[in-house]
Amino acid sequence: MGILDILRQYADPARAQAGDVQTHFDQVAKQASSQDLGSGIAAAFRSDQTPPFGEMIGSLFGQSNPQQRAGILNQLTQVLGGGALASAVGGGLAGAVGGANAAPITPEQASQISPSQAAAIAASAHQQDPSILERAGEFYSQHPDLVKGLGAAALAIALGKMHSNQA
Repeated sequence: MGILDILRQYADPARAQAGDVQTHFDQVAKQASSQDLGSGIAAAFRSDQTPPFGEMIGSLFGQSNPQQRAGILNQLTQVLGGGALASAVGGGLAGAVGGANAAPITPEQASQISPSQAAAIAASAHQQDPSILERAGEFYSQHPDLVKGLGAAALAIALGKMHSNQA
C-alpha cells in the first residue's frame, strides 16, 4: 500500500481505523517530507479533538531525551524570549536564559525543566504567538517516534491533514 493509499483512508479522521493508525503513521513518516509531516503534526496541535497544545508539549517533553527537550525549549524561547522563559521556570535556570541575547538552552539546562513546566511554557508561547504550532510541528517532524505517544486521535488528525495537503 502506497503513501497516498494510506492517506486517503484519513480523509475523514473520525472514520479511520484506530488500530492501524500507529502503523500507518510510521509508514507515512518514513516517506513524507518533513514539511508535510510538520503540517500534519501542527494540525493535531491545533485540533479541538486533542488536548491543549501546552498539555501535548508537556507530554512530548516528558518522553524526550535531553537534546530533544533543549530543542523544543529553544523553539519556545524564540517566541517568549529568554527573560520570559526564565521567569516561567525560575530557579537556577533563570540566570542561564535571562538575557535578550541568551545562549541556546543546553540539554543539561533542559533537564532541569519538568514536563509540567514545559507545558506551561508552551501554553504561554501559544498565547503570545499562535504560529508556534507550526514551528513545534516542524520540530517534531524530525522526531516522529515521539509523536506516536500523542495517541491515535492526534495521529489520525495529522494523517488527515497530510491527505488534504496532497489533494
